[in-house]
Amino acid sequence: MSADIFNTRLDARKRAGMISHGLFMAATIVGIVALTALLYTVIVQSFGLVAVENRVDPATLAVNGVPLEELSKEQLIAILQANLSAGVIRRYESEQPFAERTRENVYALVLERVVQPRIVESWSLSDSLLRRAAIQAETAAKHPNAKLVFRSWLRPDFITKPQASVPDLAGVRTAILGSLWTILITLVVAFPIGVGAAIYLEEYARDTWLTRAIQTNITNLAGVPSIIYGMLGLAIFVRMLEPLTSGTLFGAADPTTANGRTILSAGLTLALLILPLLIINSQEAIRAVPRSLRQAAYGLGATQWQTIWHHVLPSALPGILTGNILAVSRAIGETAPLVVIGASTFIVIDPNGPFSKFTTLPIQIYQWTARPQPEFRHIAAAAIVVLLVMLLSLNAAAVLLRNRYTRRW
Repeated sequence: MSADIFNTRLDARKRAGMISHGLFMAATIVGIVALTALLYTVIVQSFGLVAVENRVDPATLAVNGVPLEELSKEQLIAILQANLSAGVIRRYESEQPFAERTRENVYALVLERVVQPRIVESWSLSDSLLRRAAIQAETAAKHPNAKLVFRSWLRPDFITKPQASVPDLAGVRTAILGSLWTILITLVVAFPIGVGAAIYLEEYARDTWLTRAIQTNITNLAGVPSIIYGMLGLAIFVRMLEPLTSGTLFGAADPTTANGRTILSAGLTLALLILPLLIINSQEAIRAVPRSLRQAAYGLGATQWQTIWHHVLPSALPGILTGNILAVSRAIGETAPLVVIGASTFIVIDPNGPFSKFTTLPIQIYQWTARPQPEFRHIAAAAIVVLLVMLLSLNAAAVLLRNRYTRRW
């Protein structure tokens, strides 16, 4: 090959490399801009000025000079009974007896049903910072009885309060507990089955047409839309296995009112959803373990199971946990399959076990964003921040655990 041809081809390769580098850099920049825009939208909706009006002045509900926020649970119940109809009181009593409710829960009911604070107008963080004087003048003209306050929709009591029909009083505690219960059941079911299936396919199964068919189906199932899994969960876990998923089989629920639309059904459905992803990633991690490690164990007299348990699995664990992180990230953000199996969109009772009715953070966010009032968009943005923090926390724990068991070859 002549020097001219070599230099020409070398220049062409350099140009191709520069073009590829530019494309990759542009893709990275576009991704960063999109992520920044998303975070900006969420943050500016999570804070801002609000104009609040109360139907009843809280000062008029004081008892013997004790302000409303310091009254006891019994005094708050008396206020509810004095201001609400007997039918409404019976409905609240049937949902959860007042004797079993906490003082904070009763106080939230008094605020929601008696005081009835109403946000007449709200503004985003950017408008609140750039147009404060105009907002004050507008509020004084349109709502002279309203109080203009700077509101952080993402505040501690937002995390500790249950769902409410009034955005100012709504919280995500019930949704957080529902998400954690659901993910716990999903991992308890999917992780051992997924890892076990990967071990069998990689270490025990022979290369036959049946094994290849199973492997092909697992790969295809990883790309099936999540709502299909929701329909499968509805048919199997909610209807066919209703005595099991409702708890009536164990005497944990009333057979006349219980149904299969519980946390257990949700967890099992999401376990099916992430199982193919978990199997594929676990197979890749097991396949990456050097063959020489197995041969060394066999040479020392170890059985196949001893080799897998003491050498292959510890070496593959970091990769398996990486697949687990990806699977949990998908499961915790799913909405469609949970809506299909009957997750509640409005519930104020905390789940206390696998047979409880439930909601999750993604469903709560979906329900709030569907509301026409702009205030619900603010609390939806705050709930998105909570969901991101919870997801990053779970992933960080998995990453730390993965790094702990990482081996260098």
